[in-house]
Amino acid sequence: MIRPSLAAALVCAASLLQLSEAKAGPVLDEIKSSGKLICLVSPSAPGFSIPDSKGVFRGFNADFCRMAAAAILGDASKADIRGVGFSDALKSLVSRQAHMASRSITETGTRSADPGLAFVATTFYDGQGFMVSKSLGVKSAKELKGATICAEDGSTTLLNIADWYAAQGMSYKIENIADKTARLQAFYAGKCDAYASDLTALAADRQLAKDPDSYEILPEVISAEPLTLATQPDDELQKAVRWAFAAMLNADELGINSGNVDKAVADLSKQPKAVQRLFAKDGAAADMAAKLKLPADWAYQVVKQVGSYGEVFDRNLGPATPFKLKREGTQNASVRNGGLMYAYPIR
Repeated sequence: MIRPSLAAALVCAASLLQLSEAKAGPVLDEIKSSGKLICLVSPSAPGFSIPDSKGVFRGFNADFCRMAAAAILGDASKADIRGVGFSDALKSLVSRQAHMASRSITETGTRSADPGLAFVATTFYDGQGFMVSKSLGVKSAKELKGATICAEDGSTTLLNIADWYAAQGMSYKIENIADKTARLQAFYAGKCDAYASDLTALAADRQLAKDPDSYEILPEVISAEPLTLATQPDDELQKAVRWAFAAMLNADELGINSGNVDKAVADLSKQPKAVQRLFAKDGAAADMAAKLKLPADWAYQVVKQVGSYGEVFDRNLGPATPFKLKREGTQNASVRNGGLMYAYPIR
């Protein structure tokens, strides 16, 4: 989601910086020289990015910051993870105050066309939906005729709602509230019949209710929201982040995770060729390392320190968490299981 006014700000910032086509390496070199990777996340999104008791961000999106640091610097803890608002995240990338963002940013045509941004890898296929109180007795968004909906003032959420309601031939009312905390308070206080946002945001925001089980997310998905890692435009940084994510997907398909990767590496001769290419000292990943300016064992460090894609998903959002999200039967499943998570070959 993005405010229309932000588009002008991004264009202005890009113009002021006189951004040209991305050159290979300067941002990646800066990260390696400074010994830290500045990565932006949402300041409060349970399951995705939320500070623990020590102020350290934990969650699905935060783990992709660590993935990038593990691949580039060999140390996931060197990810300098900062919680910022949505608009500030994009502005910070354009003004070169951060290296990347992992905070549920939808890749769209106009954003991708901005010379100050680079979209690299989709980590979650999402869509906009509605959350309601179970006391309303509603099981489908098609029952929300004439409903009052809490949504972000000025965001594209409103455009998606308008398009969907028009297609259904239904009327509705909007309660425009810019501040997220105030918006949730209004919804939980019963001032709105429904709350509209991306499904991932709804899953996180439901946990902020006094009794999360009193609310449910309706089945309709009314938009396409590919949530994608964004970086400063830099060919080498983009490739490093993209292939680090590919390593997590490959590990997932191969059944390798942070708990068993050492066992696999200890006796690679007995492992499938795909595992050897990923972790062997003379494998494809090692060959890529020299060309991408990454540590020779970058793929191992990503999997060992952060995990496979499925591991990160289950740890933060899966059936054993309060969010109880499943990959099976969704677009976030592996392509082998009917999803869209496609492990590009490392060979």
